[in-house]
Amino acid sequence: MTDAPTDLVVLSGGLDSTVCMSLAVEASGRPPLALTFDYGQRHRTELDHAAGVAGAFRSEHLVVSIDATAWGGSALTDPDIDVPAGGTEGDIPVTYVPARNSIFLAVALGVAEARSIDAVWIGVNAVDYSGYPDCRPEFIEAFRGVAATGQRRGVEGRPIEIRAPLIDCTKADIVLAGIEHRSPLQLTWSCYNGGDHPCGHCDACLLRARGFAEAGVDDPATTRR
Repeated sequence: MTDAPTDLVVLSGGLDSTVCMSLAVEASGRPPLALTFDYGQRHRTELDHAAGVAGAFRSEHLVVSIDATAWGGSALTDPDIDVPAGGTEGDIPVTYVPARNSIFLAVALGVAEARSIDAVWIGVNAVDYSGYPDCRPEFIEAFRGVAATGQRRGVEGRPIEIRAPLIDCTKADIVLAGIEHRSPLQLTWSCYNGGDHPCGHCDACLLRARGFAEAGVDDPATTRR
């Protein structure tokens, strides 16, 4: 397909954003632009997985570098803060990266406007998640207001859409959607610790494992090793 993309997907290389890619392809009938952020994350191996997912969809893969280690405040960007094991409950965990999705969506809207792209897709989820404030419906709705009021397209009456199709899904729902829509789940990465293999103990690993277990499906990223 040679047509320019009409959609942009914020692609981390993880389960949720990869399923989002599949949904965007089905919506437009063409590969979306894949936008990945290298922000100094501890689990930089996800960048390779994002490249693999983008390749599977035959998408252009744009990687934007932002050094979030400069301000720290998160176990994902500060080597002096350990990633907790055993899951997190209650308070917002130390793996929360301050303003991460605000930055990601702001850049995504800018790229979309520059490229004449009509919709930005993001795989945030507010059901089976770590409690991050920038994964909630209120946050997405607020950014829709940003697109409507802070961009030329918005004030001209053609705001870029922000689509978060997984926001009300459980992890099991997302796994089953990935299978239904033939997402390359075997290429995805979820572990916060990076390395050659997932640690199996961080919150991201535990949420992923629970999602596949509740869906009654083997995790292809594990069984292929």
